[in-house]
Amino acid sequence: MNQISKAAYPEKIRHQARNCFHQYYEWLLNEFKEVKFSANLTSKQKLSLLKALRKYRQAFGIVEEPLGKIRVHDIELYLDAERHYPPMLRRPPYPESLENRKEIEKQINELLDIDVIRKIGHNEIVEITTPFLITWNDGKSRLCGDLRALNNCTKVDRYPIQGYLMP
Repeated sequence: MNQISKAAYPEKIRHQARNCFHQYYEWLLNEFKEVKFSANLTSKQKLSLLKALRKYRQAFGIVEEPLGKIRVHDIELYLDAERHYPPMLRRPPYPESLENRKEIEKQINELLDIDVIRKIGHNEIVEITTPFLITWNDGKSRLCGDLRALNNCTKVDRYPIQGYLMP
């Protein structure tokens, strides 16, 4: 394949191409203005990173959609009907301070608002897990749930590895 030398292009076209590239680069920088680059990155590396961010932008969360546009499927759990309904499935809440209880309620409401969790059953007041908060030294916290009782009555999916079963 013959490549055309730079001299074959008129200066006007080369100038327009450079302007177009700079406009695109400026647009990318504006589009991802929240991105903070390391001082060690070159302009070429920054551009590559911006292109990747633009190409896969649906994978990243924004204020309006904190989970991005990636949607996961619902998980179906099958409960073991042979066992009785575990009495410890509905447990009293763990002791928490008033601040932590407010934070738990806030985080649960946020997860409900963005459809990560939902109320289940006909009685939406009953919870199937006991939420608790883990707080780090920097003040951030993470909502967790104790699902041990639910795990005990869930049917396990078994997918045997063929190499171990067949000689």
